[in-house]
Amino acid sequence: MGEQPLRVLACGDVEGRVNALFNRVRTIQKKSGQFDLLLCVGEFFGTTAEAEAEWQEYKTGAKKAPIHTYILGAASQETVKNFPSADGCELAENITYLGRRGVFTGASGLQIAYVSGREALQEPAPAHCFSPKDLSALVASLTGNSKFRGVDILLTSQWPRGVWQYANNPEVNTKFCGTGSVASLADKLKPRYHFAALEGAHYERLPYRNHMVLQENAQHVSRFIALAAVNNPAKKKYLYAFNIIPMKSMDPSELVKQPQDVTENPYRRSGKDKAEPHKHKTGFDTAEEEEPPGQFFFDLSKKQGGGRGGRGRKRYADGDRQQQGQPWEGDRRGQGQTHDGDGHHQGQPKQPRKPPQPTGPCWFCLASPQVEKHLVISIGSHCYLALAKGALTPHHVLVLPIGHYQSVVELSSEVVQEMERYKSALKKFYKSKGERCVLFERNYRSQHLQLQAVPVPLDRCTTEDIKEAFMVQAQEQQMELMEIPEHTDLKQIAPPGTPYFYVELDSGEKLFYRIQKHFPLQFGREVLASEAVLNIPTRADWKECKQSREEEEEWSARLRDEFQPYDFALDD
Repeated sequence: MGEQPLRVLACGDVEGRVNALFNRVRTIQKKSGQFDLLLCVGEFFGTTAEAEAEWQEYKTGAKKAPIHTYILGAASQETVKNFPSADGCELAENITYLGRRGVFTGASGLQIAYVSGREALQEPAPAHCFSPKDLSALVASLTGNSKFRGVDILLTSQWPRGVWQYANNPEVNTKFCGTGSVASLADKLKPRYHFAALEGAHYERLPYRNHMVLQENAQHVSRFIALAAVNNPAKKKYLYAFNIIPMKSMDPSELVKQPQDVTENPYRRSGKDKAEPHKHKTGFDTAEEEEPPGQFFFDLSKKQGGGRGGRGRKRYADGDRQQQGQPWEGDRRGQGQTHDGDGHHQGQPKQPRKPPQPTGPCWFCLASPQVEKHLVISIGSHCYLALAKGALTPHHVLVLPIGHYQSVVELSSEVVQEMERYKSALKKFYKSKGERCVLFERNYRSQHLQLQAVPVPLDRCTTEDIKEAFMVQAQEQQMELMEIPEHTDLKQIAPPGTPYFYVELDSGEKLFYRIQKHFPLQFGREVLASEAVLNIPTRADWKECKQSREEEEEWSARLRDEFQPYDFALDD
């Protein structure tokens, strides 16, 4: 098809912090190249003298926005004065006010529908509010066309009420968040991306479908993303980068592809519509206002369960654990990356259930003759730690199940519990060294789960820098990493057998990519080795970091000694 995607940035409430926003954009563009446009939702202007002074520099031309910037209108009476009229206009060079409501179509054909301000609770609507007529007119202008399939992007300042139905819950008070009229608008316009702000929260909803399965032809999915305010003290995400090919240029079969983690449409509730209590009724349809049923996510940190499987076991204090040793670097492929062999775990403690066995040679099953035992750092009841072969740093380790499991989503609960204990121990160990822990897993062209743990010195970069490095480098390879809620069970979005790449940051934030066709096998290492993170680009490929057996033994012995105070397996 050859259509080049547009590179777009979306931003939450700027609230007058224009310099902070554009400095951040310059940093991003310096690292990853020019973006085509920046879309700002929520309150763009601030009310302080400082904010006013900043804005004057752009208004007078003393400063210039580094990117074509499109903003929504006032969301409060105090900022109305910054907008000369309800119609769109250029407010400063490169900064355009879209207008009260309408459709903006770029030269590429990208179609952006927008509604400024908040829902009016009285007539006539104040200047910072939209009325039911505004929404009806916007919908009519688009859906009157028989070829209408949806819009590429919808920009609103307010959230749609109930968008969290069937999905991960946002960190907002859902009883008072959002409005039904925006929900109804989103339902009718079927945006591929819908951005909103005003709630001071960051929320990326799982994509939802726009058709009834088995009753209607497949349609594209919608993604709702709410963004926080620029430079908020809690460091919540306020900028979102994505690539998009305009709908009109896409092959219909590509457009309607359904991602693995798609949910039902949150705005189409089954059952009788309920009246909206305490809510001003408008002529525009509103979504049902009741509190959705609670969402229950698998909270690994609370399912710890004590890990009693190893009680009364004999413990081995050093590397020679009467176990046939250990695996190596997570990206090891080729030899033995088929299934895995030699089933019996001699010297293993009795386990409640026999772990899955491989069907051929495996480099990572602990009982396998292929395992390089000199790399083993610690052995628990269900998992073990090993120095990564060709490690990025001397503390780069793998967390592996003793039994033959292909990915995290296939693990039994007792293995998950012990893996969490190892993760917790590693985080404490790294912290003692002045390092933060980055974990990643690639469930693609691998037969045995390898959860990689890589420490990054605290003074090298922030967690946000690491997250951005993953996001930006994924985008450069036409991949979109999705942020998933901290306590969401990976099984919800990646059923067993699904190829995926997954990152867990020390903040608890998790990034996920559902692998479609091809995936760069060294991607996790490449990002962490890059200039933005560890700045050791020559170590991106583990094969370039091979060590002699003696060097590996030396590194392992040193790491075993250093990790010993944190090794719960020695005490169990």
